[in-house]
Amino acid sequence: MMGGGVHAVQAVFLLLLVFVAVFAGLARRLKVPYPILLVIAGLLLSFLPGMPRIGLDPDLVFLVFLPPLLYSAAWTLSWREFQRNFVSIAMLAVGLVLFTIVGLAVVAGSLLPGFDWKSAVLLGAVVAATDAIAATSIARRVGLPQRIVDILEAESLVNDGTGLLALQFGLTMLVTGRTPSVIEGLGQLVFLTCGGVAVGLAIGAVVAWFERWVDDGPIEIVISILAPYGAYLLGARMQVSGVMAVIACSMYMSRKSPEYMSPQVRLQTTAVWDALTFILNGIVFVLIGLQLPYVVGQIVGMSRPVLLEYGIGFSALMICLRIAWVFAETYVAYGLRRWVRKLDVKPPQPRQVFVIGWGGMRGVLSLAAAISLPYALPGGRTFSQRSMIIYLAFCLIVATLVVQGLTLPWLIRIMGLSESGHTNREEQEARRVLATEAIMHLHRTRSKNRDQSPLFQELIDRYQQRLDAMPLERERSATGLIHQARRNDAILTALQAEREALIRLRDEEQIDDEVLRTLQRELDLAESRVHTGSMIHP
Repeated sequence: MMGGGVHAVQAVFLLLLVFVAVFAGLARRLKVPYPILLVIAGLLLSFLPGMPRIGLDPDLVFLVFLPPLLYSAAWTLSWREFQRNFVSIAMLAVGLVLFTIVGLAVVAGSLLPGFDWKSAVLLGAVVAATDAIAATSIARRVGLPQRIVDILEAESLVNDGTGLLALQFGLTMLVTGRTPSVIEGLGQLVFLTCGGVAVGLAIGAVVAWFERWVDDGPIEIVISILAPYGAYLLGARMQVSGVMAVIACSMYMSRKSPEYMSPQVRLQTTAVWDALTFILNGIVFVLIGLQLPYVVGQIVGMSRPVLLEYGIGFSALMICLRIAWVFAETYVAYGLRRWVRKLDVKPPQPRQVFVIGWGGMRGVLSLAAAISLPYALPGGRTFSQRSMIIYLAFCLIVATLVVQGLTLPWLIRIMGLSESGHTNREEQEARRVLATEAIMHLHRTRSKNRDQSPLFQELIDRYQQRLDAMPLERERSATGLIHQARRNDAILTALQAEREALIRLRDEEQIDDEVLRTLQRELDLAESRVHTGSMIHP
């Protein structure tokens, strides 16, 4: 029996991987973000005759999928942009969650059959938070301006914690009948958040120290995969936010990795994490689509057309609530900065504000939270609203992923929104600083190695060519490789000088983390090619 069960799990897993590979490849051909096509594929596959039911276990989502995907999303989060946009992020991650819950308590509590205000609050807690997995997977693939991507990703990461806390409060009210006070709620939010951040920073510091000490590629990669699970489980064990623990751990290690991780290990780790994230993301989005028969089958006594009306109406309400809050919050914040703090700030662009409002995608976390709701309440009462909450959460997920995800590129195009070029300007300025730093370092080194002066001068000339934006010849010369070993040593010292300058620019907040990662990868690849003898740098 055990062997048969193992084989069944293996077959399901391989089947999901095949779906992911095939439809992700098709999405690339169609130039559509692959998460959207995978959800649609899951929906279509769920109608196939004989298709086995592949259920969505909440424990599987929260304990297996969530930690590494949150870790991967937080790794690329810009700390500088997080600080700059903190007010907007906080108003979305906390204020919008509360606004959504209150709005649903008023509207859904009076319109949905069988729902009182407590059930409506629980529904709001399930669907209020946007999904970090969905936001990261789609926002970066549809051509959004970088500032909007930064805000949407940071919001989706932070509001996972507020959403789960709201879910706990909703369950407490439903089960015990007691309504927690505002002070109690805020105190719990601060405790869970600060405790989770403290746990994450502690895990990150220990992991960073261990990876610096062990200095072995395969071991460091394994440790990096275990880190998010350790942070999440320790946070849960200490009854603080495991989500915030993973985010804090990832952001700490991302910021410190240029200091302790070797170029070769960094390249290997990036490749492993890219593959792991793709596989987990793909399986998650296929699983969402495959839940349709289960979700609809849970509801009895209601016709399909009526169900469809409820699903469309609820999704439209949620989208409108978000857009209304985003516009109100943006212009109130602008007014406070302009007239109260007397700051000279530019007025918000309505186009960008609307896109932020339109980009609130939900994902598997909302569905897992809904499925985790109890079937029965204390005293033997059946929680009859559970099936409707699951159904409405599913409808909102499909609507935001498919409808909003597919229309975002179109909105960007007709609204004339595109990357402002700020990141490119930062990147070009960083390249200039790195080349200048390398030239200065080579001059200093040449003065100590007079016998190798021609070699250093050649490298200086090449860096100067880069600095002058002249086309560089990267082909290997047939006559210039006599002192290759010495030459490579000089190149490596120049690359190290570039790295130190790059980290300094990041620490001084002259460049964004995204620019650091882009240039750091180029330096890593350059050093890797020097070691293999396949390239002469610069």
